[in-house]
Amino acid sequence: MKGYYFITDSKLSLAGNFNDVTMAVACGVGVVQYRNKNAKTREMYEEAVRLREICRDTLFLINDRVDIALAVNADGVHLGQSDMPCGVARKLLGEEKIIGITVHNLAEAVQAESIGADYLGVSPIFLTATKPDAGKPAGIFLIEEIRAIVDIPLIAIGGIDHSNAMDVIRAGADGLCAISSVVAREDVKAEIKKFQDSFRALGK
Repeated sequence: MKGYYFITDSKLSLAGNFNDVTMAVACGVGVVQYRNKNAKTREMYEEAVRLREICRDTLFLINDRVDIALAVNADGVHLGQSDMPCGVARKLLGEEKIIGITVHNLAEAVQAESIGADYLGVSPIFLTATKPDAGKPAGIFLIEEIRAIVDIPLIAIGGIDHSNAMDVIRAGADGLCAISSVVAREDVKAEIKKFQDSFRALGK
């Protein structure tokens, strides 16, 4: 799990989730995470069905909702600290599915790895308006601190843009997500490719 990690955001998107994901897949992103905090279950399910079809050859994860992930046969879920426990999600999803966990400090990172997370979402690195409850920015030091101890992939998120992406990668992030810097722009593909170029420039 490396490189640019795509997360949907229907509130910020100019083109809509379906167009955004189509463009992300065309760019060759390794992961698409469907996140929709405001949709009702039926709406989320129906949207996830369509997105799953677009992501036939791309890892497709669902944010928070294990039930939706099961219903559309997603490749896994991404869980926050207040979501379903990882162990319960694993029992429901099975060993072959991917489970990512958001962490905000070293202790949470070590615990998440110990209970079977496949990767960690390290958040928030910088100040972000995309997720109001994200918490206080930790800076790239948190990536360095976790990378020194944890072996599973680290995906950095929170306030990342083209001005700081290389710093995040150099700090040890295997991947990064930048939502507003991509879906709120006119040319989603061009913005994704700039982030992908950052990884290539550093030989990642």
